[in-house]
Amino acid sequence: MALSKPRIPNTPQHFLECGFEDCDRNCEFYCNSCHQQMCKQCRDQHLKIQENKNHEMVLYQQRRRQLPVMKCKIHPTKEIDILCKDCNVPLCSKCSTMQEHQRHCFTDLETIYTEKFSLCQKEISKIHNYFVPTSQDLQREVREDAAEIKQIMDSIRTSMKAEAKSLKNMVDTVLAENMEELNQIEKSLLEKLKSQEKTFDDYIAYLSDLVKEFQSNLSFTELTNFTTKLPDNLKIKSIPETTKPVTLEFSPAQYNKNDIAKLLGKVIKSDRKEELRRMKPIEIPPIATSMKSTSEETKQDKHVKYDKKQTMSLSASVTKVGEFKVPGVDHVFHVSLDQSDRLWISDENGNLVQTDLQGKMIQKIKTSGGSDGYHTVTQDRGLIFTDKDNKVVNMITEDNNIAEFIKIGDWAPLSIHSSHINGDLLVGMMMDWEGKVTRYNKTGKELLIIQRDNKGQELYNYPHYITENINGDICTSDYLRAVVVVNKSGQHRFSYTGQKSGFSPCGICSDVLGHILVCNGHFLGNTVHLLDQDGQFLSLLLTHQRGVEYPLCVCVDEKNNLCVGQQYSNTLIVYKYLK
Repeated sequence: MALSKPRIPNTPQHFLECGFEDCDRNCEFYCNSCHQQMCKQCRDQHLKIQENKNHEMVLYQQRRRQLPVMKCKIHPTKEIDILCKDCNVPLCSKCSTMQEHQRHCFTDLETIYTEKFSLCQKEISKIHNYFVPTSQDLQREVREDAAEIKQIMDSIRTSMKAEAKSLKNMVDTVLAENMEELNQIEKSLLEKLKSQEKTFDDYIAYLSDLVKEFQSNLSFTELTNFTTKLPDNLKIKSIPETTKPVTLEFSPAQYNKNDIAKLLGKVIKSDRKEELRRMKPIEIPPIATSMKSTSEETKQDKHVKYDKKQTMSLSASVTKVGEFKVPGVDHVFHVSLDQSDRLWISDENGNLVQTDLQGKMIQKIKTSGGSDGYHTVTQDRGLIFTDKDNKVVNMITEDNNIAEFIKIGDWAPLSIHSSHINGDLLVGMMMDWEGKVTRYNKTGKELLIIQRDNKGQELYNYPHYITENINGDICTSDYLRAVVVVNKSGQHRFSYTGQKSGFSPCGICSDVLGHILVCNGHFLGNTVHLLDQDGQFLSLLLTHQRGVEYPLCVCVDEKNNLCVGQQYSNTLIVYKYLK
């Protein structure tokens, strides 16, 4: 049987063939003695040959590497194939008989070469399979962090400019009001002085007439009619009394650069400590269940300020104080706080009405509507609402007209919330059942897009209600899935999927303590869940037994009035909350 050169595959898809001519079977074994790869059949034939019986036959993966051919410099006809362990010098077999290597220990150089080759291969494999991709991942994180820092800084710059512009506008407004007040004072004073001036005009005219009377009395020709006594009408009237206006002064405000800086706000460094980047990146699942491991519970217990007794007390403090029918709507799908005694309430048919807490309608607007949290009230009491059909965000102008505020593009805006912290707008939107949340500043400029977690997994499908917590977390109800909470930079913090199957989060809000209140509405539940700001379930705040049925929306006003709207009724129920 003739040997041939080893046929190494040219492409990764090609299998390793037997090294014997005319044999196309797969290679499985390797003869270390003659450095030949072979199949099982050829191996058996090879070992049947008398001179091959003592050949070392191993699996192909365990083969010794064939030494590169290198001639001995002292004995050019010999190849270097052994290693003097005492001198650590590669030699040929003839060199080992020389005087300087007498009684030295030798080892097969091919064995050393195979071991070193295998070690190098392992290290190369580790580099390619772990160190390079892991380093690339960390490098990508660094780049993402740099991009995030730039985005955050750009957002801060934009917010600073917006605050400065707002402050300038406020200064202009105050100046205009002061000027108007000054003009009114000036007008009043001038009118008073003009009246006094006319009084003196009349008095001077009177004196002139009186002089003429006196002169006529001096021209009498008949002395019999002339007496020393003057008539009463010729007595001189007193000079009219007038008042001098109070002198006005302007007292400039006392302020310095620090006072202006306080008005504009300042950049605050996050409490989060600088984290060491690990060789093995930490993985966070896209949707975490409500059940947590013991270690997770222990970790979160550091943040939870309520034990079971306190939670029961909090739940028991919710007391129904009233309810009213909302005029002009079929159902109550979303409630936005306006002033402490006014609400904006909508149904799925596009009816958007403003009422007081007694149910008296103040005004009504017809919109494209939707069964989502599609309207919000800004810091300056302006009403903003989404139009998912036309993919825009609209605003109500001062003359009560609807004007386009933000053009979204290809995405349909579902939910919106105006931040009470800085006035930014948070808009939940979707396209082809893929969702995202976009942050805009108060002028409508896009600041941040939140769509995926740090593993690239989608965070949202249908973000139809949205709010912001006191710590800046963005809390979103994702239809039929979970409450998804990210921090203000868009990093996923946790997801809450309810206590049992059939959790469908709808209306969502937060209170002054940072609790998250979320409705489990539609056809899946009759409850309002209460969570702390770290996603820990505290209690079922409201249940069917407490008078709610299919709650869809919830809000807490400045006076701790808890308002709840229901799917199949236009009744709004009001509770007293956090007494």
